[in-house]
Amino acid sequence: MDFKNHLMYKVTREGGTEPPFSGEYNENKKKGKYLCIHCKTILFSSEKKFDSGTGWPAFYDVENKKSVIEIEDNSYGMKRIEVKCSSCNSHLGHVFPDGPKPTGLRYCINSVSLKFIDKT
Repeated sequence: MDFKNHLMYKVTREGGTEPPFSGEYNENKKKGKYLCIHCKTILFSSEKKFDSGTGWPAFYDVENKKSVIEIEDNSYGMKRIEVKCSSCNSHLGHVFPDGPKPTGLRYCINSVSLKFIDKT
């Protein structure tokens, strides 16, 4: 198994995190949709993406509230909200209450859990 597939498995199936600033979508500025890497459910849109400066792709909202599950995560001594794909249960990342308006949320998502579809 190559490194990218190994990392994708660690993140999406074991709840891991890719290293900051390493993901291919962190600085992606193209217009389009972000889908779950496993089941292709539409999760996020470039229209709701912003640069959080954290090293991971960030979105202030999901494309469809039914496409994700949010679960309390108290691992590593932190209180966070884990974000998973509602269709296949893949770990995507976490959501934090420090994002921009209009939601005030920051969905901090691992690039390896996403597949980008260019709008053009």
